[in-house]
Amino acid sequence: MDTLRKIAIPLIATVLLLAGWEFLVWVKGWPNYVMASPSDLPPAFWKYRELFLTQGWQTLWRTVVGLVLAVIFGTLLGMVMGFSRTMRDALYPLLVGFNAIPKATVVPVVALIFVGQHDFNTILMAFMISFFPIAVSVAIGLSTLEPEYRDILRSLGASKFTIFRKIALPKTLPEFFGALKVAVTLAFIGTNLMEIVEPHGRGLGALFDSGKINADYPLMFAVLLALAFLGIVLYYIVVALEKVFAGWAERNPG
Repeated sequence: MDTLRKIAIPLIATVLLLAGWEFLVWVKGWPNYVMASPSDLPPAFWKYRELFLTQGWQTLWRTVVGLVLAVIFGTLLGMVMGFSRTMRDALYPLLVGFNAIPKATVVPVVALIFVGQHDFNTILMAFMISFFPIAVSVAIGLSTLEPEYRDILRSLGASKFTIFRKIALPKTLPEFFGALKVAVTLAFIGTNLMEIVEPHGRGLGALFDSGKINADYPLMFAVLLALAFLGIVLYYIVVALEKVFAGWAERNPG
């Protein structure tokens, strides 16, 4: 029953959103070159179905690779900041300053530095935009670890790695997966920024740009919907992983 509820509620919410979108376009009398309606999208998906499959795969694998790199680097950086107050004080301002820079302004710089390295550039942008929340969450989780736990384990002869594996890692997992849910969406933003701002004919961003050039608004909105779908799929993969590795932290009030 609980599984059915978790499936039914998002589906109902999606249907209501699409119905409201369709109704708004109908009431306003907008043509599809101003605002495409949900009923305009299935023909666009069918017409460009092969492009959606090939370009969607291009976007997906780059996003996943960038996200995996962000998880590895963000976790290691978070561990450094979490276990060392000096490193935390030194790196936090730098990370905040870097994250405050609009990534759309970074795209041309990256594209100029690594000219012609389209896959690398796209993966790099997905990585750069998504590692920050992971690093911060791991750092906060480790820095708030109760010192008495560490003192007890040290008195029993436990190494730092044992302390991390037995105490710090389980405590950090809820914060880590919370940040990973945010990082998933950010990684897609980074991928598509590179695909749109510095187009190279690959990915859903390039397909969106093609629709913009040809004033094919149903195609543009179909691309946006495809991106949303891929983001939701990755999000629920993270949710499934969270239930496996940090299900104990889930609270079900009422």
